[in-house]
Amino acid sequence: MTQPPAPGYVRLHEQGLLRERALALRALASPCRLCPRCCGVDRLRGEAGFCLAGNRARIAKAVAHTGEEPAISGTHGSGTIFFTHCNLRCCFCQNHQISQEHLGRDVSPEELAAMMLDLQQQGCHNISLVSGAHFLPDIVDALVLAAGSGLQLPLVYNSNGYESLPVLRLLEGIVDVYLPDAKYCSDIAARRYSSAPGYHRVNIIALHEMFRQAGCLEIDECGIAVRGLIVRHLVLPGCLDDTRRVLRSIRKNLGPFVPMSLMVQYTACFEAIGHPKLGRQLSAEEYREACTILKELGFSNGWLQQYCPEDRSFVPDFRCEDSWN
Repeated sequence: MTQPPAPGYVRLHEQGLLRERALALRALASPCRLCPRCCGVDRLRGEAGFCLAGNRARIAKAVAHTGEEPAISGTHGSGTIFFTHCNLRCCFCQNHQISQEHLGRDVSPEELAAMMLDLQQQGCHNISLVSGAHFLPDIVDALVLAAGSGLQLPLVYNSNGYESLPVLRLLEGIVDVYLPDAKYCSDIAARRYSSAPGYHRVNIIALHEMFRQAGCLEIDECGIAVRGLIVRHLVLPGCLDDTRRVLRSIRKNLGPFVPMSLMVQYTACFEAIGHPKLGRQLSAEEYREACTILKELGFSNGWLQQYCPEDRSFVPDFRCEDSWN
C-alpha cells in the first residue's frame, strides 16, 4: 500500500506541459495517426476514417460505474466516461450500441471537463476513459481545463489494446493507470472477429510501453489503484488455444507478476448471435481451464470472475438511464 501521489496530469498542468501534449495530439489528427491504422484522413476538417469518429469527442455516458475490477470500482464507483466509436469492429462487442452503432452526443472540451469534475463531486475513485484513443486531443484539452478547476482523481486509460506507440508516448505522465485488453495472439482470429490486422504485434508493443510508463500496480490505503498496469483478457468460446498463447506471451514479455483480469463475461451478442463458433455461451469447463492455464504460468496477481451464465448485467443498454440493470 502507498499514499496516493498527485495524478500525473496535475503535475504536468502545474509545469505548463499538459497543453503542449494536447497540441501534439491534435497534430496527429490531421492527417489522422491516432491509432495503428493511420487512416490519414483530415479529422480537423470532419473527414472520417475507419472508426468513423469526427472532430469532436462523442460521449455515450458518464457514470459512477461499479462493474470494473475492485481496484478500479472500489466502493464508490469509477468515474467512467464511455466514448462513442472504436478502432476495432468486434463482432461480439457488448458495447456495440456505442462502438458500432454510434449512440452518443458530441461534446466540447468544456463539457467534457465539467463531466470529469461532476464525477469527482459524486465521490468516484478515478476518471476512467473507455475507448478514448480517437478523441485524445479533446480529452487532453478537457484535462487542462479540469485540472485548472481542481480535478485530482487518478486517470485510468481503459483500452482495447490496439494502440499507437507514438500516441502512447505522448500520454506518458498523463495516464496513471493503464487498463488494456490483450484480446488475441492469432492474427486470423484478430482479423476475423475484430478486423484488427497485426493485433498481437501492436498489442505487445503497447503493453510494454504502458508498463514502462506506469510500472507495477500501486494501490492506496483503501485498495484503489493509483498507478500501474492491469491487463484484461476475455476468454472466448472455442478459443482456449489462443487464450493459452496470449497468456504465455504476456508472461514472456512482462513477467508473471503483472496483474491479470481473466474475464468470464462473454455473451453472444451483436453479430456473434448465431455465429458458428462464437454464438454460444462460454462453458464453465472452458473458464476453469483458462484459470488453470493462468495458474500454471505462475500469474499470482489479479482477478477472476464467478461463472454465472444467467447474469446479463455485462451487456449494457446505453439507451437506458441505468444501462446495467
